[in-house]
Amino acid sequence: MFFRTQALCALAVTGILIGMSASVNADPLKVKTEQGKVIGKTINNGKVRAFMGLPYAAPPVGDLRWKAPQPAAKWKGDRDATKYGAHCAQGRVFDDMVFQDAGPSEDCLFLNVYTPADTKDKSKLPVMFWIHGGGYSGGGSSEPRHNGDFLPTKGVVLVTINYRLGVFGFLVTDELAKENNGVAGNYGLMDMVAALQWVKSNIGAFGGDPNNVTIFGESAGSFAVSTLMASPMAQGLFAKAIGESGAAFPSALNLGGQTVTERAPIDGKWVATLNVKNLAELRAMPTDKVLEAAKTKGQTGFAPVIDGKFLTEPVPDTYAAGKQAHVPLLAGWNADEGSFMAMRGMTAPQWKEFAAKQFADRADAFVKLYPGETDAQALRSAVDFGSDQFIAFGTWKWLEAHRKTGNAPVYRYHFELAALPSKYHPGTFAFHSDDIEYVFGTLDTRPGETIRPEDRELSEAMQTYWTNFAKNGDPNGAGVPNWPKYDTTDNAIIHLNSPITSGPDPTRERDLFLLQGIPSMRF
Repeated sequence: MFFRTQALCALAVTGILIGMSASVNADPLKVKTEQGKVIGKTINNGKVRAFMGLPYAAPPVGDLRWKAPQPAAKWKGDRDATKYGAHCAQGRVFDDMVFQDAGPSEDCLFLNVYTPADTKDKSKLPVMFWIHGGGYSGGGSSEPRHNGDFLPTKGVVLVTINYRLGVFGFLVTDELAKENNGVAGNYGLMDMVAALQWVKSNIGAFGGDPNNVTIFGESAGSFAVSTLMASPMAQGLFAKAIGESGAAFPSALNLGGQTVTERAPIDGKWVATLNVKNLAELRAMPTDKVLEAAKTKGQTGFAPVIDGKFLTEPVPDTYAAGKQAHVPLLAGWNADEGSFMAMRGMTAPQWKEFAAKQFADRADAFVKLYPGETDAQALRSAVDFGSDQFIAFGTWKWLEAHRKTGNAPVYRYHFELAALPSKYHPGTFAFHSDDIEYVFGTLDTRPGETIRPEDRELSEAMQTYWTNFAKNGDPNGAGVPNWPKYDTTDNAIIHLNSPITSGPDPTRERDLFLLQGIPSMRF
């Protein structure tokens, strides 16, 4: 470093190559952000530059617990950006969630930036902004399945984030609302906006285009994408959206939707069990004590609300009025989202009984769409109906709403390539979250699972589709089968399978039937 500096000084003195010195000699692993300089590392055999654990907001601890995210502090000197920051404090939510960071903390508002190491093309690259799933109660950006080794090699900048979860991300009480003019909750969602604002201000320094950001997420991350599209606070911060299995549209599963007035008494009763006198004492409670107490509220006990600021009305109402972000949308779900139903079992007589109990005078129409003449057929229909109840129906309503009022192209997929049985996913299914490693090219991070040639081929195609969409708002391009738009002519979708095919939506009649009413998830 000393000798390089000497050489540059000599060039400046002689007037030679002064204009070129910065670009020729700039350290590609040192980037200056608004907060300060960061030093990253290379991964994937030098193909990708990684800048990890970058704070995009102040630690939400102490008096900042249950407050909107505040600006990150600036620093002097160089910050080490070669390790993940802590994932957000959470209970044990899902067994297949593992983390590569030092551990959980409330000081967790970090993001990671991954860029191609080959920067011959000096134009700004499209940015893909990933929001992890986990029911708004678990997960983090350091999960191996979200690793940034591969997507950037397709010519994009990848950003992955942490955001506050569960009780720390979504608690609503009268006292919290009182201190903020009636607004409370949605801290985790506001974290996402803060991270997008950080991207807007800083991503250019990493080679990304702040005006070409695609938000994408899976499960709760997909719920968040649909919600960010509806939020006044997020407008103008992204140009495209991708949703994988989930949307903030009512179905048998709802993650949020109450108003502050409706939710505050419910959360208030929980706070009353904690033996604290006021909000100051609540904010002073140790993290682990809060998490332990939160178990009594269940896995989805803390969820987004209509707070009057981040959300001013129910998400579907925003879409119905055409007030959502008018951006291209790519979304879909997996064939066996309800594979958990297979663990419960189902026989033909049980299916007939279920149909009569849940749908009464519509039972005959139900069993035509979800047949169960044999035990095998009944079990398959239970998985299909469980999929629709759980996640597919709400995602379908999101797609329908946006193509009606969004004034932008819409593309829909159905992920169908069934994975082989593994440690965490017994049975041969395209299960919930199965698509993530295909999108990120991280199939080899799956524990104890046999990866077939067809898996790698589909993963390569999906990476191409997703990054094409981030670049152009259209997943199509060289080397992949044509993906038709999801329009009202034939409701065409793409089947992500081996091989990849496309054609009219084969399950539309099921969704139209469920529009007449859908029971809650009880079997």
